[in-house]
Amino acid sequence: MVQLAHATKALAPRSDVVRNAAWVYAAVLTVMAVAQLFAFEDFVPMMANYSLPGGHGTAILFACLIVFTEVFAVPFLLRMPLSQLMRWVGLACSVLAPLMWVKLAVVGIVGGSTVVNSGLLGTKVTIHAGVLSLIVSIVLLALSMWTAWGLWPTKNR
Repeated sequence: MVQLAHATKALAPRSDVVRNAAWVYAAVLTVMAVAQLFAFEDFVPMMANYSLPGGHGTAILFACLIVFTEVFAVPFLLRMPLSQLMRWVGLACSVLAPLMWVKLAVVGIVGGSTVVNSGLLGTKVTIHAGVLSLIVSIVLLALSMWTAWGLWPTKNR
């Protein structure tokens, strides 16, 4: 029997601090994804308020991609047994999720959009769009880069 994807254990993190930071980052992404999915029918129109090029279709795509990357980053961050391909996908998702939030924050600030709630925690919890959401997104991006460095999935780090 041919096994296409073989789950392997993750390599040890560079330090215990990186492991703990990855757990915190995974918890933050989980809370964000659950909050966004809790009222996803309101989350998509809120994304449309960012005035992304492409209109409502781009807002739907962006909302789905954000939730997708947040969910698929968690198994990598928790160092679950995964195939090598899924480990790399998780690594990419863990970095792409905050990058998309940084892009949305910059578009919201520069474009002068009418966004009141940034959507970081969905529509039920308001985090004001603008500089605050940009700062939170940059902190998440820094945390994601550090955990990606600390949990790099190959032996020759």
